[in-house]
Amino acid sequence: MLDHTLKSDVTARRLEVITETGRRRWFSKDDKARIVEETLVPGAVVSEIARRHRLPPQQVFTWRRQARRLPTPKADDPPFVPAVVGAMVPAVTVGHECKIAQRKAKQE
Repeated sequence: MLDHTLKSDVTARRLEVITETGRRRWFSKDDKARIVEETLVPGAVVSEIARRHRLPPQQVFTWRRQARRLPTPKADDPPFVPAVVGAMVPAVTVGHECKIAQRKAKQE
């Protein structure tokens, strides 16, 4: 039978010290990019780099996967592309065949 009562003559054999608060750590985009760049060096081991930064390897692999999805900007690309919106064309409420005939007439 198992006894769950505390006995004064029994000493603790194991003591666990919690050193972290358990909060999520936050990394800036620059920090993430720097860590991912370290993993791209030939011969680099992702698990070792993750351990050095006190991260789980899965987190670093996730950042690598996200970085692959980002578009790579070219030197001559503008920072944004302006949108051009044309004038609204009123809807035509005639049959499908009439619309096709009207389009052909406009093109000619």
